[in-house]
Amino acid sequence: MALPPVHELAAEPSWRSVDLISDLHLQDSEPATFEAWRRYLASPGADAIVILGDLFEAWPGDDVLQVPGFSADCAAVLRAASAARPVFFMHGNRDFLVGEAFAQATGVQLLPDPTVLAFGGQRWLLSHADALCLGDVEYLRFREQVRDPKWQRALLARPLAERQALARSLRAKSEGRKRSGATYADVDTDAARAWLAAARATVLVHGHTHRPAEHDLGDGLRRVVLTDWDLQAQPPRAQALRLSVEGRARRVPLA
Repeated sequence: MALPPVHELAAEPSWRSVDLISDLHLQDSEPATFEAWRRYLASPGADAIVILGDLFEAWPGDDVLQVPGFSADCAAVLRAASAARPVFFMHGNRDFLVGEAFAQATGVQLLPDPTVLAFGGQRWLLSHADALCLGDVEYLRFREQVRDPKWQRALLARPLAERQALARSLRAKSEGRKRSGATYADVDTDAARAWLAAARATVLVHGHTHRPAEHDLGDGLRRVVLTDWDLQAQPPRAQALRLSVEGRARRVPLA
């Protein structure tokens, strides 16, 4: 696979800690997760927050912010959070249509995938990681299509209601696949090692797979997987990975 260009984000000198979260899949039918996220962003904690994709279960386009409702409520939460500290967002496979209008409305800063965070004497390679799941060939074909700017422009030219219906259809298809017991491809180890080498980093941090764990990739390389958030699950799930200026990482339970 072709190696993507790597963006770099240099931590501000004043930062003592940075939180990484992903896969909240916010939706109006799960208010408990929304409330946990709102409380987390409003509370004191890390000096910066990076959201590694799938903040939303679906995002039909930034014009949804013009309609009162759940998406506008989420934007208000982000606007308040980004006024207090830097908040960064990287696209996931559910919210790839988040655009510049969203960033302007919320104050959130968009990050390319992947991005190297230079912080705490380390280079942390950050990604949503859907592009690294090489075994899911069907999804990768879909990803290539929907990430094409021309395709996105054509889709966003359709009425919002039509795009919302399409998002519901894709979500229902995904849920049906989950209920069927289908297995999902994990991150490819060789591809992860190649990305790390290209980025001159030793640790890859990502979401997407919903399989929180730490993997030894050999030669001093590691892969750290973030948890998803689901406050209705038993037990509830909500967690941030907090990076410290000393170069350490620890999981912070938020449920």
